[in-house]
Amino acid sequence: MNNFTFYSPTEFVFGKGTEMQTGELVRKYGASKVLIVYGGGSVVRSGLLERVKQTLAQTGIPCLELGGVQPNPIDTKVYEGIDLCRREGVDFVLAVGGGSVIDTAKAIAAGVPYEGDFWDFYIQKATVSSALKVAVVLTIPAAGSEGSGNSVITKVSTLQKMSLRAPELLRPRFSIMNPELTFTLPPYQTAAGIVDMMAHIMERYFTNTADTEIADRLCEGTLKAIITEAPRVMADPKDYGARANIMWSGMIAHNGTCGVGNEEDWASHFMEHEISALYNVTHGAGLAVIFPAWLTWMASHHVEKVAQYAARVWDVPVSEDLKAMALEGVARLKSFFTSIGMPVNFAQLGVEHPDIELLVEHLHANKGEQVGCYVRLGRKETREIYEQAL
Repeated sequence: MNNFTFYSPTEFVFGKGTEMQTGELVRKYGASKVLIVYGGGSVVRSGLLERVKQTLAQTGIPCLELGGVQPNPIDTKVYEGIDLCRREGVDFVLAVGGGSVIDTAKAIAAGVPYEGDFWDFYIQKATVSSALKVAVVLTIPAAGSEGSGNSVITKVSTLQKMSLRAPELLRPRFSIMNPELTFTLPPYQTAAGIVDMMAHIMERYFTNTADTEIADRLCEGTLKAIITEAPRVMADPKDYGARANIMWSGMIAHNGTCGVGNEEDWASHFMEHEISALYNVTHGAGLAVIFPAWLTWMASHHVEKVAQYAARVWDVPVSEDLKAMALEGVARLKSFFTSIGMPVNFAQLGVEHPDIELLVEHLHANKGEQVGCYVRLGRKETREIYEQAL
């Protein structure tokens, strides 16, 4: 196990009706003026936005609104939010929604006190040194952004989809998590969220770091819990117990708990970011295509941990043929994704003829000549994985 620093100060308020505590929590964390960031209107139609605003009004805290955040969030909305916060003297950003909304809120929070272009943080030209406070009312369990200091934004002019990590400043001060708010999610969105959280765990699981038994078992146990609960959620969207377990799994998957002491991989995420940047597909659906392709490639190049994953997560019988074990594990993963309505190749994703050369070019231009850690992947290797996804 490697040396590590783990810092996770977020206060999680979980359960039925917890959104009614928003105003009290915002006041507790010292807000004087709040920007509420939300997405395409479901929080308006459901009445959630109005309930949140009422709780703020009851505590005497004024608020402004910034709606219209889209999936695969873009930089233009961040600039709009930064300008609004500066003009109106906002000191607290409240995300009401899922990962795209939360990531946008974090980018706004980092950008307001910065004299330069917030995009500097995402291309590693600058480091976040101060930020507005951020909090969350979660409506979509998927990205885990409610428990992390991470954010992913796409720059429209260049189609760069880049990530930022600033856990000391951008972890939410509090996250309200009411599983009831997820009852009306469309099945496809629910399934894509399940894939996203599984991928977050697997990025941490596939490591070359030695003596990571505790991290391995946390990863394996959480994956098996998701695999158990996912069919229940898909069969009955209003199954509170299943929704609760899925919602908490999404947070555990990405707040860092599953990866402490590990060198993490993230090649599959980087490869998918290029797909969703170029073709605007749902991130979780893109991961359902890329991760099995990555695992299949690894079965021929670094099989040991893939075979362990197959045995411990998918109950593949242990044998001396590690590659056969690994490939059977991949087959069971793909079968699971198919069972919840996810694609497992480019055609099913709706990308009939992907420009693989362009994907490879963008990937390495944005992320460096080598990506990943489990096996360092150059252009030849990432091209082969993209081709495997055909």
